[in-house]
Amino acid sequence: MNFSLDKSIEVLQNTPHFTSALLQNLSPDWTTKNEGESTWNAKEVLAHLIVCEETDWIPRARIILSESSSKTFTPIDMEAHFAIAKNNTLEELLKEFKKLRKQSIIELLGYNLNENDYKRTAIHPKIGEVNLQQLIATWVTHDLTHIAQIVRVIAKQNTELVGSFKEFFKILN
Repeated sequence: MNFSLDKSIEVLQNTPHFTSALLQNLSPDWTTKNEGESTWNAKEVLAHLIVCEETDWIPRARIILSESSSKTFTPIDMEAHFAIAKNNTLEELLKEFKKLRKQSIIELLGYNLNENDYKRTAIHPKIGEVNLQQLIATWVTHDLTHIAQIVRVIAKQNTELVGSFKEFFKILN
């Protein structure tokens, strides 16, 4: 598939709705269990998406689109979401994510980007030079990856309960 901002926005707009539809009204048994040591539960994944809305996608797009001579991204705090998940209810997180994502899309569309803008670059602290098109495509892929992670974490709560049917579900293996 060729890059398209419109197609990217389709996924980005739907992510808050998908996470809300999946997680809303679930008991903590579903949303606060993880897959084991050093893994995240569904609530923590949602909090991570919030952290990224606040510190990753649009802040980094601003850097790329700026006229600054210093265009280096600030590293993302990969621990910040734990306190956010702990100190907020699932409903608060869902509401905050929806609000922040709406603001992000409004700002992104407000740039009225052209083909040359997508080629503009900045420096990622670990991987080097990245352009705006790559950042937006990564944003979409990041959403989809964490949606899959949320679904997998929840599904794995039933691993033992499905018995021999487990062999039919790649998500449990």
